[in-house]
Amino acid sequence: MTEENEDGDFDDVATADVAADFATWHAEVDAARRAIAGLPLDTVGKRQRRDADVTLRWILVHMIEEYARHNGHADFLRELLDGRTGE
Repeated sequence: MTEENEDGDFDDVATADVAADFATWHAEVDAARRAIAGLPLDTVGKRQRRDADVTLRWILVHMIEEYARHNGHADFLRELLDGRTGE
């Protein structure tokens, strides 16, 4: 994204390195799994959200929700690349 092209994050993907990007994603997923390994789902986080405690369960459900939203975005990007539309 630049001032000249505010949609550059979506449009300028010719130099994307898919293998490197997936490797980074896998490394982050592995780090997250190590961070929560062995913790009960009712473990309370160190920081509050909107003045309320959050549990590991809440965090994981929130991450599932975020993935669902971003999967929708990914579907939109795929449609831009190959022109196919889903149902």
